[in-house]
Amino acid sequence: MHKTQVLIKPLVSEKSTAIKEVQNQVAFVVHPDANKYQIKEAVEALFNVKVDRVNVIRRKSIQRKRFGRPTGRVSGFKKAYVSLAAGEKIEFFEGV
Repeated sequence: MHKTQVLIKPLVSEKSTAIKEVQNQVAFVVHPDANKYQIKEAVEALFNVKVDRVNVIRRKSIQRKRFGRPTGRVSGFKKAYVSLAAGEKIEFFEGV
C-alpha cells in the first residue's frame, strides 16, 4: 500500500482539537488494512515530522433507528491517534 493511500483524511472534532493542544496528538481516518508501522511511515513522510507512537481504534458500523425501526446504517471506519515528538507540530488550518 502506498503512503498516500494510508491516510484518508484528518479527523477534525472537538476531541481531536483538544488532544492536539494538550497532548500533541493528531487524529486521522486511515485505511482499514493499514497497520501502525505503515501509519507512522506515512505521517513522517507526508508531513516531515517525527512520530513518537501510534494508537489505532476501529469504530464498528452502527444501525440508525427512528421510532424504534431501523432506517439505515452508518459505516464503520478506522482511526489513528498519532503522538508527535516534542517540538513537532502539524497545522491543518494555517492562517485561518
